[in-house]
Amino acid sequence: MPTLAICPGSFDPVTYGHLDIIQRGAKVFDHVIVAVFNNQSKAPLFDVEERCGLLREVTKNLDNVSVDSCSGLLMDYAEEKNAQAIIRGLRAVSDFEYEMQITSMNRKLNADIETFFMMTNNQYSFLSSSIVKEVAKYRASISDLVPPPVEKALFTKFE
Repeated sequence: MPTLAICPGSFDPVTYGHLDIIQRGAKVFDHVIVAVFNNQSKAPLFDVEERCGLLREVTKNLDNVSVDSCSGLLMDYAEEKNAQAIIRGLRAVSDFEYEMQITSMNRKLNADIETFFMMTNNQYSFLSSSIVKEVAKYRASISDLVPPPVEKALFTKFE
């Protein structure tokens, strides 16, 4: 049976750290849906459509990756898509406690869908979308943090 995994996130914007997890997930699962969610606790710089467009652009070379958006509960979305797995990236020990809480709740909602954690590549362990936005706001170089289309979109936002 083909395996389908969901890689959820706000991706505001997508970074090389996100892309690393997506690419590695695509090697493990038959198909990966990158699902863009709106995090209610954050005010996004890019709207959902912009984030989906950037993700489609930077994953277009990955034949088994698609991009979608979703509002609501991740586990409802995963069940609707008949996914077998959720892919989550971990940067540091500090991420683990938060991710453990989310995973425990997700298992309570649907114990049939497993969560797989991937440690981020060491070169991206410090990287977050918030840090990227802060650096881009001051026009500092972010070319080693985000793909070129994302860099361009960020600098355009901050003009």
